[in-house]
Amino acid sequence: MKALTDAIWGKCTSATDLYADIGGRLFKGRAPQGAEFPYVVFFVVSSVPEKTYTDDLENALVQFSLFSKTESIVEVEGMFSHLKALYDECDLSVTGYSAIWMRRQNATLMSEEHVTPDGTVNVWHYAVDYEIFMSTN
Repeated sequence: MKALTDAIWGKCTSATDLYADIGGRLFKGRAPQGAEFPYVVFFVVSSVPEKTYTDDLENALVQFSLFSKTESIVEVEGMFSHLKALYDECDLSVTGYSAIWMRRQNATLMSEEHVTPDGTVNVWHYAVDYEIFMSTN
């Protein structure tokens, strides 16, 4: 699913509000040890091929994890708002596929403890799932 993650990466890094919110700290798979907050990590949770008599389709679930260590919830809520504006029902260009839809399926906000080089900090974590349905070209 490299083509899918490349498309998601490209859409976010194209001078978007979300990319500005996180100071360019967008990571595939996981954040590096000691990454500065705020940041976003995304990854493909699952990818299932679907076939009909005439079409080869792919149904993928992608999760975005938005992290902020500010005391207030305002920063992570702003990031979530910009994520929705960027990806909800968006036109996503995936090499080798025609995107049929990208729909938000779930969003969960939680407070977590993270161990950093400076010690343990409380972090806001917004986990947001998108279903992406594509057809091969």
